[in-house]
Amino acid sequence: MQWAPIGSEPLPPPLPPTRVDFTGNRSEFRKMVTKGAMLELVTFGFYRFWLVTDIRRHLWTNTAVDGDAAEYTGRAKELLVGFLFALAILVPIYLAYFLIGIEFERWQGFASTPLFISFYAFGQFAIFRARRYRLTRTVWRGVRFWMDGSGWAYSFRAMAWGLLVFLTLGLALPWREASLERYKMRHTHYGDLPGDFEGDGWTFFKRGWWLWLLSPIALVIFPLAPFFYAEFKAREWRWWLDGIRIGGVSLSSELPHNAFYGLYWKVIGWWMLLSTIFAAYMGGGALLVVQLSGVPADQVFGPGNAGKSIPMLVMMVIGYFAVALAINIVMRVYLQRDLWAKVLETVEVHNIGAAADVRGSGELASALGEGFADGLDVAGF
Repeated sequence: MQWAPIGSEPLPPPLPPTRVDFTGNRSEFRKMVTKGAMLELVTFGFYRFWLVTDIRRHLWTNTAVDGDAAEYTGRAKELLVGFLFALAILVPIYLAYFLIGIEFERWQGFASTPLFISFYAFGQFAIFRARRYRLTRTVWRGVRFWMDGSGWAYSFRAMAWGLLVFLTLGLALPWREASLERYKMRHTHYGDLPGDFEGDGWTFFKRGWWLWLLSPIALVIFPLAPFFYAEFKAREWRWWLDGIRIGGVSLSSELPHNAFYGLYWKVIGWWMLLSTIFAAYMGGGALLVVQLSGVPADQVFGPGNAGKSIPMLVMMVIGYFAVALAINIVMRVYLQRDLWAKVLETVEVHNIGAAADVRGSGELASALGEGFADGLDVAGF
């Protein structure tokens, strides 16, 4: 018999990368957001908490890694309660600023600066806490993601980087994104596996430095702006995915630089079409009001004939809400569902076996951060 020395056994070859599969039905998603947008309209926006929950469940449930789909366990009532708590904090701040502006009108310009800084700080705090809430409601293979860390520490870090970005005319943006993402990922966990982020600002800068140089041109020539933004977001997504680490698990993406051109231009096309329809609708409504009243248009819509222009006002409100409803549906279909699917089809997961033996850990986070994000209009997805 021949004995091999201890430790000389050949190591098994690494497993090939695992693809991420998205199986969500586009027609089903469109019907869901259409119904949800209509319910938002009749409930004065409060149904959005239920709609957001349904959207996340649809996307999470139809996203599978190594054959196992994710699960979203968040509830709409949590989001509603978090929003109401946040509103109870934000409304007095708005009210105090309003009263200061009335009482000391000459100080209003000075008061707006600390107000802006306060809301920016609250917004960054909300972004961190909202992500923390979403992660603690995300489960894969029975194990929950979670986050620790301080929302205020993240907020102060974001404010400092924001000042540097402003002073450098945007040049420091890649380093800001890398620093903030590193802070978030180093406080992210999957069970007992710690997260990390290996992306750096210099790599991000090299991928998009020319966009920074040409951005003034895009601001002046509107047709170029969507291309520039789509180009930037595609490069940012790929850089971000390549840097993610969870224990020994890593991600990579081959997302092409022009991946989002079609999505953004479809949204712009829909917006232009709906605006044209709205303008035609208003023009036709004005013509109808003039014909039915038998009074010249300058008199019908004059300041002394407010009563005669009420039908036109009603038509305008109905048309406005109809356009807002349609834009809401278009944005969610193209920039949530379709963007999600387009990104995931390029993602590969490496060393998925490192997540095979994971123990559950962490605690559920409150929905207060989501409430702040919703109240300050900085809610992510």
